[in-house]
Amino acid sequence: MSGFFVLIFVSLIGYLIYFNTVKSETFINSPYNTRQDTFSDRVVRGKIISSDGEVLAQTNISEDGTEERVYPYSNIFAHVVGYDSNGKSGLESEANFQLLTSHSFFLEQMQNEFRGEKNIGDNVITTLNANLQSTAYYALGDRKGAVIAIEPSTGKILAMVSKPDFDPNYIENNWDSLVNDETNSSLLNRATMGQYPPGSTFKIVTALDYFRKKGSFEGYSYLCEGSITMEDHTIRCYNSTVHGQEDFYSAFANSCNCAFADMGTSLGGKSLRETSENLLFNKTLPLKNARKSSFTLDGSSPTALVMQTAMGQGNTLVSPLHMALITSAIANGGILMQPYLIDSVQNNAGETVSTAEPVEYKRLMSDNEANLLGKLMRDVVESGTASALSGREYYVAGKTGSAEFDENGSSHSWFIGYCNADDPDLAVAIIVENGGTGSEAAVPIAGQLFDAYYYG
Repeated sequence: MSGFFVLIFVSLIGYLIYFNTVKSETFINSPYNTRQDTFSDRVVRGKIISSDGEVLAQTNISEDGTEERVYPYSNIFAHVVGYDSNGKSGLESEANFQLLTSHSFFLEQMQNEFRGEKNIGDNVITTLNANLQSTAYYALGDRKGAVIAIEPSTGKILAMVSKPDFDPNYIENNWDSLVNDETNSSLLNRATMGQYPPGSTFKIVTALDYFRKKGSFEGYSYLCEGSITMEDHTIRCYNSTVHGQEDFYSAFANSCNCAFADMGTSLGGKSLRETSENLLFNKTLPLKNARKSSFTLDGSSPTALVMQTAMGQGNTLVSPLHMALITSAIANGGILMQPYLIDSVQNNAGETVSTAEPVEYKRLMSDNEANLLGKLMRDVVESGTASALSGREYYVAGKTGSAEFDENGSSHSWFIGYCNADDPDLAVAIIVENGGTGSEAAVPIAGQLFDAYYYG
């Protein structure tokens, strides 16, 4: 019996040692653990820094010891970096534990504690690129919408912009007006939480489902007369354009609504749902505080709804982040990398505490499927609705979208795509609310982003 109790005692001691050396930081780092807030009594909050060395958030200390959190870029990183008063959001929330933990040289920490002074918290080095972020911010201008840019091969998020925005330097002063502003919803990160009809960007999903069920894009033929009617429901191409005789490739490049409504009815709601959920619709997305996209078709859905959904309307809702993830997977041979915003953590002397490594999240499609979708998207740029991006020193693959959101035909402008199509460097998703067609508002923003990536 005594041996049994000795074994229990030794096991408890062993677990306590394991917990304190291995698991304690994970436990403390939980956003539900309020113990983190007490760290600020003895640690000065660290900096948030861009991948190109720009300070995005820092704590200034006045002569009387008063601390002030400062955001040098004001509104530009508002949603992704977030704020640290009236609660926390963005990276200020996600990296709260790291920012309030000090890995300074232990003698320095002992000296500060002896003097009754605070230690300096660790710095969080993000994946964000200040130049790309600024380009996206100014390209979007004073319009509502979102821009997100991801490195497909790693999952690094290089830019994330949402508008309307706010200045985190004055979040306390403007808090009441911000939380009560139902017109602009300026605190909402539209890139991760926005829910929009995907418009013709969804034709990528329909195209993938068609290939999976039919085995090929070859042999498809459709005569577009500007409209299609089934069971008393009519769908028209943009401006009732008559595209004439089309194969699959020209139907995709022309973004022919009639052809894709025709495809959708041949596939059916159950098939489209299966492929959509393979691409993470109705699923939790692999990034904190990202809202699920929704897809509602099933085998009993009416023909009219299937027609609408197949060409990007209907009840489907999606976030810019989700469309960026699908685009990244296509650019990366079908493999979606885990998206992330924190590249490394350093102490105040610049010594590395931890480094993030790219991780494969999930294969969304085969390499062959990704290549075929990429070919369709290259045709959109070379001879279709995104031709404004052709003829550059780098090749672009993409898909435009015009997502109608009211009975008057008003539409959000979408573009998703990637640059250096043969060896992709950057995947983007852009939405401009009430921006018209994809080629009108979103495509020019993509062009500015790609140019900034290559030419600075």
